[in-house]
Amino acid sequence: MKLKAVILNCTLKKSPETSNTQAFIEHAEKEFNKLDVTTETIRVVDHNVAYGVSSDEGENDDWPDILKKIKAADLVVLATPIWRGDRSSVAKLVGERLDGIMTEGNDKNGQFPTYNKVAGVLVDGNEDGAKKAISSILFDFSEQGFSIPVNAFSYYVGEAGPGPSYIKAKGDKHEFTNNCMLLMVHNMVHLAKVLKGNPYATHVKQLEEQAKKMSK
Repeated sequence: MKLKAVILNCTLKKSPETSNTQAFIEHAEKEFNKLDVTTETIRVVDHNVAYGVSSDEGENDDWPDILKKIKAADLVVLATPIWRGDRSSVAKLVGERLDGIMTEGNDKNGQFPTYNKVAGVLVDGNEDGAKKAISSILFDFSEQGFSIPVNAFSYYVGEAGPGPSYIKAKGDKHEFTNNCMLLMVHNMVHLAKVLKGNPYATHVKQLEEQAKKMSK
């Protein structure tokens, strides 16, 4: 079964500047490719993504083009470096823009375009904050309609305190990080295949009406 993954690189560095996050992504891409998943990486800062919480913020906003690729994918991975103990500002911007999805329920049952899509997270850096970033991103993904498999993350942060980042530290040889990354990739692909054959039957519109009646 052919699957497509879109990976959003939320580095603060524009191309062609070296990105540790990109190196981490490329390591994961190899594993996706082994499972017959094609991948496309988008370095978000290379595009003019406007601030906002809708799917289209008007003239000169590149987000609608990125969103089209997300909607066409089966799997979505958000990859972010750690800054000040948290995900990057670019990753937060992506999370805010994805909120627009929640107003785009289809006419049939109200499901968002992200229903039946699977999400995961990659985090790298040389300071603490990976688990905080992961938990925030995965919560966003879940609320926005993505499905989260078991162990849907991997991270590399090195030793405590300032130090070498993913490339110089040879994070691609770090056993814990690699184990997490392999679990993420395999579980994401498994769930995506399951959802392809057995998509959510949830009728969002009916449940919204039911909630209204329950709340009177």
